[in-house]
Amino acid sequence: MNQAVCKVVLELTGSRWFQEEVTEVARPGLDISVSSIRVTEAVKNGDSLVFVVKSEELSSSQGHHVERTFEDFEWLQHCLYTQEEVPGLQGIIFPPLPAKPVTSQSNSQAKVLKQLGFLAMGEDWKTYCKAMQKYLQLVAAHSMLSKNKALLAFLTDREPPERQRVRKGLFNRLSQAVEEKRKENHKDIDDFFQNERDDNLTITGFTRAATEKFLDMVLTEQKIAVACGHFSASLNLGVGQEEDPALVAFSKICLKLSEIFDTVKTNVERIAENDMNTLGLALDLDLRYQEAEKEMLFQRTCKLVELENANKNVEKAKPVKKTTMEEIKKAVEKEFDHISAVAKTEIERFHAMRVEAFQQSLTEWCESQLTTTKESAALLAQHLAAFRQLAAE
Repeated sequence: MNQAVCKVVLELTGSRWFQEEVTEVARPGLDISVSSIRVTEAVKNGDSLVFVVKSEELSSSQGHHVERTFEDFEWLQHCLYTQEEVPGLQGIIFPPLPAKPVTSQSNSQAKVLKQLGFLAMGEDWKTYCKAMQKYLQLVAAHSMLSKNKALLAFLTDREPPERQRVRKGLFNRLSQAVEEKRKENHKDIDDFFQNERDDNLTITGFTRAATEKFLDMVLTEQKIAVACGHFSASLNLGVGQEEDPALVAFSKICLKLSEIFDTVKTNVERIAENDMNTLGLALDLDLRYQEAEKEMLFQRTCKLVELENANKNVEKAKPVKKTTMEEIKKAVEKEFDHISAVAKTEIERFHAMRVEAFQQSLTEWCESQLTTTKESAALLAQHLAAFRQLAAE
């Protein structure tokens, strides 16, 4: 790993990485084993993907097999976002849904990588399926989100859920952008949340830099593997049926070198795959979770601004309207307190679990690299012995 990646990874290990704990505790309304939830494959259907989702019930081990599109995942996320009956919902750090897969052949590889990063790599969208599977497991393991009936229907109903297309017009997007710019630097009344906002901004920057650098490294490894494969094929071109002893010896050397570079190619491919499936996916999830926390903190800030405006309205209200304004203020204050209480619990869990999970990813990464390196070293030792035998002939 180059120095830039090492530096940023060290910054990350000094902070805390988050991954929701996968547990088999039954949730009210969700009799599904969290660890049994699997997204086994993605089948291409035109310019879209159909995901095969499997799960098992805790009480009876009955299996479920459903097919879902990305729009179905979006609808599930929408149902989770809009639970009006859940107090303090805006204080939840929602498990982040990966960006929509780009499957159209008209899109360049560079554009797909820019949008999806590590999730665009691998064969047959297997890496992306892992990310979607992790999303479902995180939702199912969440003590509040798992109670939503939409999740149970998503996992068990054979027919896709009836949904309305969620549209956001240009005016709404512009209004949201203006609102975010106006409120993102609003000073918080609670030092705990102000410090968390500042830390989130810093750590998100580190995480994004680490993810981009690590992705560049994996892409370089893949290019090296391709180059080794081309060189191996080129060396085969030097093998002929010559009668001249010198040419015969040269052909044998070319053949052996071709085998060696083919071994190197396989080794570098496995290293790149290990990088992608361990630390690569961990960094990707960490970045998306940091952005999810940023969104939660922003929603709380918006409610804080609303509360401050309600206080001002009470102060300015005429006697006739003062009682009404005070009732509005109390309702907003109660909602703000709920959000803050939930947010503080979420943040504490967020910090408590990130270090252990990120260390686990680093451990898996190192172990996979050691295993690959040992196997490669054994094969190269065999090639070296064969080369020495050729030299002795």
